[in-house]
Amino acid sequence: MRHLQARAQHLVVLLIELPYKIHMPKDAQKKALPPEPRQNRILGSLPAADYARLLPDLKLVEMPLRWTVSESGDHVNFLHFPVSGIVSLIYTLEDGSSSETALVGNEGLVGISIFMGGESMPASTEVQSAGKAYRLGRSVMKREFSLGGRLQHLALLFTQALMSQTAQTAVCNQHHSLEQKVCRWLLMSIDRLDSNEVVITQEMIGKLLGVRRESVTQIVGLLETSGSIARSRGRITVTDRPKLEERACECYAVVKAEYTRLLPSR
Repeated sequence: MRHLQARAQHLVVLLIELPYKIHMPKDAQKKALPPEPRQNRILGSLPAADYARLLPDLKLVEMPLRWTVSESGDHVNFLHFPVSGIVSLIYTLEDGSSSETALVGNEGLVGISIFMGGESMPASTEVQSAGKAYRLGRSVMKREFSLGGRLQHLALLFTQALMSQTAQTAVCNQHHSLEQKVCRWLLMSIDRLDSNEVVITQEMIGKLLGVRRESVTQIVGLLETSGSIARSRGRITVTDRPKLEERACECYAVVKAEYTRLLPSR
């Protein structure tokens, strides 16, 4: 009976997704079809019945570079599940200075205040690397959360992982060198982009790390000389990942291990 129920649930998902897979050449499909929600690791780990229930309420949205998903103190109305790109959680002080406290890619979600009960966050969320996300309304997420199912469990695990990243970033900013922090940040970024290239300016890296652009330029130059990275205008390519990991502080490995422990694998 369970086998038949599982097959029926899978069929429901296929029927819902059918409009995305209309008759056209395979090459054209790849270009024309939007990314599937299951490219987000949380959505991709849901049971078929839960996924089918959510699918009609998921809306694909673009995440352009530097788009502010929510400002500090905003009443958040939507949850975003990135399928590509990176969103940074940024804390800004009264004097206008700011730094990144955490980053989120397709392993997680943006908008935890919706289900944690606080309704808003002191940090703003800004797109660091352009991509796409699936948006889910506040009321739908609260409904799903109240069911106590797999989505609730995954959302809480992700929140714990995010807290670990935020705490480790605070320690890193206090105790490690700028070179170590830049290496950590580059590694965390390429992990979430599934690519060895990050499209970003050195000025933006400085903003995220809370340091001067000139300091970042100096460190990037050292990393390029070492053969760890290559740079061109507005982009950095990691050319020797093991070497970059050697130059990074322990914080990268600590955060990665915690995410691996808590969250579903790809």
